Amino acid sequence: MKKVKITVIRKIHHKDLSDKYENPIEHACEMREGETFISEDNQKPDGMCESAWQSMQSFVMTLSHGGGNFYDGWMKNPHSAMISCNDGFRPVSFLIETIE
Repeated sequence: MKKVKITVIRKIHHKDLSDKYENPIEHACEMREGETFISEDNQKPDGMCESAWQSMQSFVMTLSHGGGNFYDGWMKNPHSAMISCNDGFRPVSFLIETIE
């Protein structure tokens, strides 16, 4: 099974949506742009947000088993994917790629 590198590429906060719809919370997302994680044996890396992991787990599984080419050529590197977590207030974009 291949290792999969997960890199935090971008973190956005839609403050207008938070102000209008969200109850105030502290420490909503601890991810930092540039932060990396390694998934071995298709396991959630330590420190990875559970919600983000649920959004990317099927892509990590496919890549770890040597698959790729999602959606018939979506990514320039067929052994990668760009996935965002499902937080509508603070979406985080991740680059997921196999490690040779």
